Amino acid sequence: MDGAFRMLSEDELDHSILAGIGNAIAWIFSPLGWGNWKAAVASFTGLVAKENIVGTMGILYRTESLTVYQALRQAFTGVTGYSFLVFNLLCAPCFAAIGAIRREMNSAKWTWFAIGYQCIFAYAIALMINQFGGVFTGNINVIGLIAALAVLGLMGWLLFRPYKEATTLSIKEAKAK
Repeated sequence: MDGAFRMLSEDELDHSILAGIGNAIAWIFSPLGWGNWKAAVASFTGLVAKENIVGTMGILYRTESLTVYQALRQAFTGVTGYSFLVFNLLCAPCFAAIGAIRREMNSAKWTWFAIGYQCIFAYAIALMINQFGGVFTGNINVIGLIAALAVLGLMGWLLFRPYKEATTLSIKEAKAK
């Protein structure tokens, strides 16, 4: 290694800075079915721009013996690939859109709430896709399935709980000092 920027070989790729970052966050995505560092990094770079996911995967999954498509077919099943796609579709938008959200909401607190809500919702939907898909494909993870059922139950309760309209209006008067 001469310290210059250059394209890494397949052997060096697993020891790159990006691989270190990916390995640090990959465990978060394991319940979604794609807990490897390459998919985690691709999803992370999608925060800059969603099209970066495709570019990152094109670089990280290239090999001398396989095309990118063959390598992706080996890395993802149909269910985990769908989980990956849905997560990245529903997750927080790119930085430019986040800036627009900040400008429109005129509040850093509500911007962070919106981003957090989008990420949690995307994670919940991708979790359910992977865990319920695993039931149909014979790849059952009992703990993940219980978590997915709990998330589904919570969403159902939030959707179908009875609406209670307020019957009284209470106004707190400011205390004069």
